[in-house]
Amino acid sequence: MKAIILCAGRGTRLQPLTFSHAKHLIPIANKPVMFYGLEAIIEAGIQEVGLVVGENRSDFVQEVGHGERWGIHISYIVQEEPKGLAHAAKTAQSFVGDEPFVMYLGDNIFQHGLKEAVKLYRAYQPQAMTLLYEVDDPRAYGVAELDQDRVLRVVEKPKEPKSNWALTGAYIFDPLVFEIIDQLQPSWRGEYEITDAIQGLIERGAQVRPYFVRGWWVDTGNADDMLQANRLILRQIESSIAADAQIDPHSEIVGDIILGPGAQIVNSTVRGPAIIGRESRLEDSFIGPFTSIGAQVQIQHSEIEHSIILDGCTIRNIDGRIEDSVFGRNITLLRDDHRPKVHKFLLADNSQVRLV
Repeated sequence: MKAIILCAGRGTRLQPLTFSHAKHLIPIANKPVMFYGLEAIIEAGIQEVGLVVGENRSDFVQEVGHGERWGIHISYIVQEEPKGLAHAAKTAQSFVGDEPFVMYLGDNIFQHGLKEAVKLYRAYQPQAMTLLYEVDDPRAYGVAELDQDRVLRVVEKPKEPKSNWALTGAYIFDPLVFEIIDQLQPSWRGEYEITDAIQGLIERGAQVRPYFVRGWWVDTGNADDMLQANRLILRQIESSIAADAQIDPHSEIVGDIILGPGAQIVNSTVRGPAIIGRESRLEDSFIGPFTSIGAQVQIQHSEIEHSIILDGCTIRNIDGRIEDSVFGRNITLLRDDHRPKVHKFLLADNSQVRLV
């Protein structure tokens, strides 16, 4: 079995962050989001992975490499123009060959990974398996209609859903799906939809089985979802403090934190769960729960909670608490006066902000 991870999307819902960085490489809890899917695939026993990327192929090669650090092999497949998930799958046909394959959307995270789903697929060997998650309002999703262990129909964003089982960002297919994709017509939005491919398999009489996702699932397509995923992942951490990290006697640590090599906490309070990357320095500051701080970040005289701060940022002298915010790389945020306010930000890489 092989796997493909779809990473060619432009990330318009995360602009301006994605003007300078592929959305699938934006860190959540200090790890690029697509690494969570890649590691879930590896845990499921799959060693051959294809990354379907766009014009930013070089960004992925630099960040991910060819799988050496995980002991697997990663190939790169370029989707020249994003024309939908089924089209992305079709671009990987020569890589997949005659083997069944996992198709994984690179901005999705599953709490318990894919191991059990892959095990079930191998046991029953259907032509397709859809990973389903029960949601309160399924009208914004592709929805599966079920008869026990079979998917009878899939409908994209139905006005009157017949179930609450939403299609998530992971599927397992037999290569037969490529024959169906070859016959598809673009949808109203000009894309080749994976739901149409699944429905085509059903109409041909193929067996499509459901897998009901345990635990949580998050599609990190926008800033709010990124923060939710960050919170869910941080809830699972255990304290780990690098040998050369420094916490001075005037600082207080409450709860679980991960403190990277060379990080310093000076006269500050950190309430976990939180993660602070290598060579970052906190001084006279408060870091609240569910905050991820990247590498080489400088924070002074500021309060931050429930936020994601990427590498190289500088934040100083901010009155009022920063919360529910995402900072891109190398942002400088300074304040010149001390009038108390609450601040909320979504800032791209290399920004500079001065509050006056």
